[in-house]
Amino acid sequence: MLELARSPAENNATTDWRQPAVGGLTVGLARTAEELRQIQRLRYKVFTGELGAVFDDSGSGLDQDRYDQWCEHLMVREEATQRIVGTYRVLTPEKARLAGSYYSESEFDLSGLGAMRSELVEFGRSCTHHDYRNGSVIMLLWSGLAEVLRRGGYRYVLGCASVSLRDDGVTAAEVWRMVAPQLRDPSRHLVRPLHRYPVEKLDSTLPARVPPLIKGYLKLGATVCGEPAWDPDFNTADFPMLLSVDAMDERYRKHFGLEAPQEMLPVQG
Repeated sequence: MLELARSPAENNATTDWRQPAVGGLTVGLARTAEELRQIQRLRYKVFTGELGAVFDDSGSGLDQDRYDQWCEHLMVREEATQRIVGTYRVLTPEKARLAGSYYSESEFDLSGLGAMRSELVEFGRSCTHHDYRNGSVIMLLWSGLAEVLRRGGYRYVLGCASVSLRDDGVTAAEVWRMVAPQLRDPSRHLVRPLHRYPVEKLDSTLPARVPPLIKGYLKLGATVCGEPAWDPDFNTADFPMLLSVDAMDERYRKHFGLEAPQEMLPVQG
């Protein structure tokens, strides 16, 4: 693993997330075939084992597709056990051109993004081990993503906030109620779903909690940039989220070291 950052030690009073930790967590980029297999195994356990996602190659015990070979794979590793407890995969604009498309283009028409595509990083396949769903892993993954942005000089991030439909769309309806005002301005419809999910037709009177990850994206400064798509493999309503580094909440820009464009450095180690 090419290490990017470590979590602070539990008994360390400093707020610098780059401080080393003994027996803590580290985030970095996968660099071996075995690390990628561990990531794919974690994704399978979460997406298929917990969420019931259906894949063509479900018998392998791995979640893998053709985009994996083109992506950088962020991984959070538990130092004491060396197990991987969180991951994101990241597709840069250069690798998207080699792959022939972004993964998101299987769900959305991205033509409305225009020139920003040359500086656009796509992130996805986010998952966290059930022992670490307290915010620590996702913050490290975001710090790793910020480091990829900083080193590559990228200014935009695109991803999908997936909402499970196993509750008959109750949560998706709650998310829609929260984000729909952002889309009253037609100029915000930068991407368009290929198979739109009709969240406005759901029973919106039932109470539900907006998933913490979506709240986190919005706090960062991300906006919903189109109507949701239906993903039948994952049985989710996917809300497209776009984050501009320049529009990012100032506190988070400082926290992740993105106050200003940085010198471009190679990500590969």
